[in-house]
This record gives sequence, structure tokens and C-alpha cells, in this order.
Amino acid sequence: MINLNSLGWNEFFNKSFKNFDYITYKCGRISAENKTNYLVLTQFGEIIGEVSGKYLFESERQSDLPKVGDWVVITLFNNNELAVIHQILPRRTKISRKSADRKTDEQIIAANVDLAFIVQSLDDNFNINRLERYLSVVYQGGVKPVVVLNKTDLCNNVEEKVKLVTERTGIDKLFSVSAIKRDRLDEIIKLIEPGSTVVFIGSSGVGKSTLINALVGYDRFATNEVREQDSRGKHTTTRREMVLLPSGGILIDTPGMRELGLWNANYGLSQTFSEFSEFAEQCKYSDCTHVHEAGCAILQALSKGEISKQRYENYTKLLKEIKYLESKQNIFVQIEEKRKWKIIHKELKNFNKKNNQ
Repeated sequence: MINLNSLGWNEFFNKSFKNFDYITYKCGRISAENKTNYLVLTQFGEIIGEVSGKYLFESERQSDLPKVGDWVVITLFNNNELAVIHQILPRRTKISRKSADRKTDEQIIAANVDLAFIVQSLDDNFNINRLERYLSVVYQGGVKPVVVLNKTDLCNNVEEKVKLVTERTGIDKLFSVSAIKRDRLDEIIKLIEPGSTVVFIGSSGVGKSTLINALVGYDRFATNEVREQDSRGKHTTTRREMVLLPSGGILIDTPGMRELGLWNANYGLSQTFSEFSEFAEQCKYSDCTHVHEAGCAILQALSKGEISKQRYENYTKLLKEIKYLESKQNIFVQIEEKRKWKIIHKELKNFNKKNNQ
């Protein structure tokens, strides 16, 4: 028998589950998502689960369905070896992005996470603008970020890059490590408390799999060499997967992401660029784009050197991306509303026609 508390169960989820019949229904946590089913961690171990037809029919978006890290309400069958998933419990936190395809939809990367380890490597992969994008996504989901700068063994100016990240982001939890040499990994392990859930995110080739293998204590995930000419690697992790750590924590590994589109990330952006939010409140116009308007406090701060040019350029780029996505979402909502009303009018017309015969 497995204690659910060791899987991250707490009072938040317990309150959500109180309305269910404890005898009929049980709870489990999604540890992996396959094409047609899920792996679910339960008090009886890891079992295969499938969503019910009713749940699948009522789900309007992919984000409504279970994702790795979700707590789900299940009924057990076949001597507790199979499960039917009826719904997810409300998510306490989440890491999500805009779907990588052309659809205007949310893609859940991991649910119910306490800490997000944003991994960047100190070779040619190092990119401070990309790091600010990741921070915006993490803050938006209500998750605490930790920045891990990997591959100190391949960098001659580690202190310089650490200083740059500290000054640019103001992040308080920052670690420079070498996963392959297992240097300073003990400092990361100390952050992962028993029952807490952490996720590792980053682009391909940053050494996430090597880092996680070192934390787990054995080669759980495959690793590949990185191309020397551009410091890019292949996706050694092919799916999101939950792993129980020897220390008692829960770790979610994710495939390297070439794209990390922002999804409803206004709050995350304001947290990442907190000084911009303070200046924005002083702008003359409430809908200021901070690009050309007279009376823009952010532009005034930029001209006085109170905001760095590089940080300003990345801020306005991410802000523009958010506004563009919001406009697409509004159009999508309007189309959906028209479609629903067409169906209602059609059904009403058929109903009246049938009653008048």
C-alpha cells in the first residue's frame, strides 16, 4: 500500500474530494500519459487508467483532460489493476503554454507543481531572453521558479553569466552546476522536500536528463550528445513522466521544448518584469503599449536609464505576443458562440416543425 501523502496529496485536494463517496470512488495521480490511456499512481501502486466516455464527451478542450501531475477521481476494477477516470480534481498550480501547433489552445506541461527547475546550459544554448520567457510561464502558473545553469565544466566565464542572470531577473534561487560531474547537485536535492512535486523544464540539449539521472541515482532517462556546432540536442525525453525520488520528493521530467508560447501570461509577465508593472501604473493611458505613446512612464524610465534596453525589448516582445494571443482567443470565442447558437436555432426549428405537424 502507498501513502497518498507521499505522492503529494494534501488538504487542498482532500477538500475537493469530500463531495465524493469514499467507498465507490478513489483518488490517484497521473504519472504518465499514453496515446490511449494513462498510468495512475494509487494506494495500490501504478495501474492503467482510461477516461470514461461521459468525461471525454464533456471535455471541450485538451486542457480539460488529465495531464501528468493531476489528481483524478477513479473507480477501480479487475482486483484494483485497472481504473476508469471520471474527472480531475481542481489544479492547485500548473505549468502551461500555448499549444505548439496552430490551434489557439492551452497545453498543460505539468499540474500541481511546487517548484519548477528552469534548466539552461552555459554553452551556446545560454539565452537570457529565453530564461525570462520561462520565468513568465512559471510565475503565471503559481509555481516557484529555480534557475539551474548547467555545464559549468564547459564554460570559462561562469561567474559573469551568473551575475548577468541575477542582475537581469532578480531571481533568488540560482544554481550553477555540472550534472555530468555531479558538482553542487546536493544543493538542488535539499530543495526537494518529501511529498513536494518539482518539474524540470528547458530546451533540448541543456542536460536535463543527465541532471535528473544524477538526482534519481541511476540512469532512468536516456541521454544524447549535443552537436558541437550549435549546442543543440535531440529530445531524449519523449513524454512527460513522473518519478518518485529516493529523497521522498516527486519529479516530473518533460521533453525539451523548442517553442514556449505564452498562454494568458499577464500575471507571469508582471512578476518577471516587476519594475515594469510599477512604471506602467503611472502611464497616461490605461491601454498603453509602451512603444510610442506620449506620457508612457516606461519609455520615460528607459530614456533615463532606469530600465535596461535589452530587458525593455524582451518585455515589449512578450507583451505583444500576449496581446496577439488574446485577440485570437476573442475571435475564437465569438466563432464558438455563433456555432452554438446555430445549433440551438436549428434544434428549436426542428422542434417547432415537429410539434406543428
